[in-house]
Amino acid sequence: MIELKLVADLDEAFVRSSATPVLIFKHSSTCPVSAGAFAEFRAVVDRLDCDHGLIVVQSARLVSSEVESRTGVRHESPQALVLRDGRVVWHASHGEITAGTLEREIGAAGPP
Repeated sequence: MIELKLVADLDEAFVRSSATPVLIFKHSSTCPVSAGAFAEFRAVVDRLDCDHGLIVVQSARLVSSEVESRTGVRHESPQALVLRDGRVVWHASHGEITAGTLEREIGAAGPP
């Protein structure tokens, strides 16, 4: 898992999305709901056929805001977004983020 701390890291994720789906997880380190969603993410991240990045919103607020600016998807935390070919093909927040949903949506985003 790559932590996206700089806008340049986000740039790379968008570029990589043309070769493989990229799953971005926005995490609040102080929110219990986010902790639950992060556990769902971590449960499947190693077996997902995609690149994946983590944005800890408290330490990378600029990167988090840039995601909203580039994609038009309103910021929430926790939040999961799947990028393919430089655009968001799926996103969810809070209780909608489950291991099964992440596996399904990465599969729907297509093979690398």
